[in-house]
Amino acid sequence: MLLCPRAVTAALATASAASTLILPVAAASSKRGLVFTPNVTAPADDKIWIEEPTTLTWYYNYGPNPESVYQDVPQSEFEFVPMMWGAPDSLDDTSFLSTVKSLIKSKGINITNVLSFNEPDGSFEYGGSQIEPSTAAQLWVNNMIPLQEMGVRVGLPACTGGSSGLPWLQNFLAECSELISSKDKQRNCTFDFVTIHWYGNFEGLASHMGEYSAAFPNKTMWITEFNLNDRDLEATQSFYNMSTEYFDRLDFVERYSYFGAFRSNVSNIGPNGAMLSDNGSLTDIGAWYLGRQPTGILPTSSSSLHLPLPQKVVAVFAAVVAAAISLA
Repeated sequence: MLLCPRAVTAALATASAASTLILPVAAASSKRGLVFTPNVTAPADDKIWIEEPTTLTWYYNYGPNPESVYQDVPQSEFEFVPMMWGAPDSLDDTSFLSTVKSLIKSKGINITNVLSFNEPDGSFEYGGSQIEPSTAAQLWVNNMIPLQEMGVRVGLPACTGGSSGLPWLQNFLAECSELISSKDKQRNCTFDFVTIHWYGNFEGLASHMGEYSAAFPNKTMWITEFNLNDRDLEATQSFYNMSTEYFDRLDFVERYSYFGAFRSNVSNIGPNGAMLSDNGSLTDIGAWYLGRQPTGILPTSSSSLHLPLPQKVVAVFAAVVAAAISLA
C-alpha cells in the first residue's frame, strides 16, 4: 500500500517530536548536589550518586558529620556541607560549632560552607524544625557567627515555601541583630547566601525565587530542596527539566539539590519524583540529574529491563507510521 505524501510527512514530524521527548539532552552542571537520604535496607543505593559519570559536586545529610560511605572521596571532589538542622535542648549549646571546628582542625576536612535550620517555620509533623525566631537567633550567635569569623560561609535558614517563610526570616534577623547590638552601636547579623525549599509547579518556584531576590538583593541562592510532588510522570519530568535549565542559566543560583535520592516505593513526595525505581535503578530524572542519558525505567518499575534508546525511537516511529497507514 502506498502512503500519501501528507501522511508520510505527518508521520515523520510526529516521530521526530516523539524522539525529542524521549531523548532530551543530558545536561551537566557543577551546581548540582545530593540531598543524602540513606537506604538502610539496600546500602548499595548510597553509592550510586558517586559512580561515574556523575555531575554531583557536593552533598548534605541534614546533620553535622559526613557520611562514612563517602569517606574515600576527597572533599575537593564531593564537598560535604554540614547542617545545623534544629534547636538543641539548651540555648547555650555549641556542639554544632565544636563539631565543625573538629572536622576542620582535627580531621583536616576543608569545610567552607554550612547550612542552618531546616524549615524552622514548619512543624515537626511535616518535617520542619519548628523553632521560634528568637531561639534560632541565639543559636546562630553562639554557633554560626564564630564559624563566619573563621571564614566559613553560612546560609540563611531554609524556610518552607509557604507564606510563613519570609516573615519568619525577617523576625529572625531582627532578633539576631538585637542580640549583637549595643546602645552605642547597631550591628546586623549577616549571611552569605539564601537557602530555598520549594514543592509545587515551576511558575510558583520562579515567583518564590523572585520574592526572595527582592527581600535579599545581591545575595546568591542555594535551592536545597525542590520537586513537583504527587503529580503524574510527564508533569514531574517537565518540571525537573524546566527547573534545572532555569537554575543553570541564572548566575545568582550558586547551587541546587533535587529532593528525590531514594526509591519510588518509599517516596514521601509521590513515586514520580524519585530518582530511583522500586528496585533501585535510575529513573530518567535520576539519570538526567547525573548528566547521563535517560534509562527509560519507570519509577514504579520493579525490573531493570528496558528498551535501548534506539529501539524506543524505532518503536515510536513504527507506531506513528502504522497510524499514518490506517489514515492513507
